Amino acid sequence: MQPTPAQPHRAARDREIESLAEFDEVAATHGSLARFRIQAVDLTARTDVLLRLDATGAVFLGCPMGPEAAAHVRSAGALVFPPIPGLPFDPYRGFAYTPDELFESLDEGYEATPDAQAYAWFQRTKADGDVFASMLRAIHDDAVSDALDELLTGARVVGVMGGHAMARGTAAYAGAARLGRELARAGFTVATGGGPGAMEAANLGAYAAPLADDMLDEALRILARTPSFRPSVTQWARAAFEVRERWPGGGESVGIPTWFYGHEPPNAFAAHVAKYFANATREDGLLARSTAGVVFLPGAAGTVQEIFDNATPNYYESRGEPTPMVLVNEAHWTRELPTWPLLRSLAQGRSMESRIALVDRIEQAPDAIKRLGG
Repeated sequence: MQPTPAQPHRAARDREIESLAEFDEVAATHGSLARFRIQAVDLTARTDVLLRLDATGAVFLGCPMGPEAAAHVRSAGALVFPPIPGLPFDPYRGFAYTPDELFESLDEGYEATPDAQAYAWFQRTKADGDVFASMLRAIHDDAVSDALDELLTGARVVGVMGGHAMARGTAAYAGAARLGRELARAGFTVATGGGPGAMEAANLGAYAAPLADDMLDEALRILARTPSFRPSVTQWARAAFEVRERWPGGGESVGIPTWFYGHEPPNAFAAHVAKYFANATREDGLLARSTAGVVFLPGAAGTVQEIFDNATPNYYESRGEPTPMVLVNEAHWTRELPTWPLLRSLAQGRSMESRIALVDRIEQAPDAIKRLGG
């Protein structure tokens, strides 16, 4: 039988080791590390194992190990990319971030968190022309993309796009949260740009999905006390963690933010945070992974850009069959920022024509996504 295009891709993933438990399992069952890729796993306590296993063609990405073990695997022909000291992030990481990881040390203020420190490093290095720094950013972003692909395998992902300026305590924010809850309860994986405003609201809704209905109403009241991440990201983030601590066990969703917009912190309600340095990679990746469609809430330039970034592959069918696009708020998208008439003109006579919709109320968006998706 001829292999399908997915089979080589799957086979490559089956040779990735991203945790110590996976390493121990491979060592016990395979008895060899030949041609495996070991990614950001601390192997300092596995010297004896490394000395006895074949490492021909293996690649070790940022794996701490003893000098004897490192010399042995190199002598067997393995490539060893050592950990990079002094960085506030791991460029070889094997998994998406968690909010707890990004906001560690929040008690000392947002500036002390890994998220803020990574942004500060980015600010120092983004324009200095240092090829080493740009290489580290590229490796990191590729590792994050790899982790995101593994996380979303088989998921029906609906992207929710909207502006960061949507304040907690507003009717629009509450509507976006109920949208996220409805989509999650319908079996979709909610993915957003991972930041504040409409993005946070949709991730909050997905978090609320498995919990009692009145939880969301109470959470919205708590969050409304800190409407924005300005002037204090610290207070804004603490309010979100207060909600999470009061109602643990919320549903999972995905946030895909960027350090390019460092003034926009990630929100704490996305269980999995794929944060990038390169905004273009992040934007394209978010839309490409929204395989079950995208809901566009009212926004400004960034949301307009996302609409046409999504429309282009739907127009050319470069990613296959067009995916649903639902724009919410008729006045916004026909008069304030008249994006809908152009989108409808582009779609006319093409396959994507039956996959676009304009709805006036946010409550109509979930049914539109389901209808357009067939």
